[in-house]
Amino acid sequence: MIKIMLITTLSLFGIAIAIALYRIMKGPSIPDRVIALDMIGVNLIAVIAVISIALKTKAFLEVILVLGILSFISTIAFSKFIVRGVIIERKRDK
Repeated sequence: MIKIMLITTLSLFGIAIAIALYRIMKGPSIPDRVIALDMIGVNLIAVIAVISIALKTKAFLEVILVLGILSFISTIAFSKFIVRGVIIERKRDK
């Protein structure tokens, strides 16, 4: 019974990731595409967690942590790029 629920969960997360990929390709605006990228990151974290439960291992927990940090930082960087046009501001001497 648990195995069927895990397979169903993985397939539903796969559908959600496919919908987010469609939103990235056909998104009406850049902020919609950034939100879709963030959604893919969250869904990937959930998929890795479900796979970790299915395999009965704790080996993937570090991967979840790293992916969460990278997803958060990339969302912040894209948002800053949308607002300001640059990610890292530098003072230049002329």
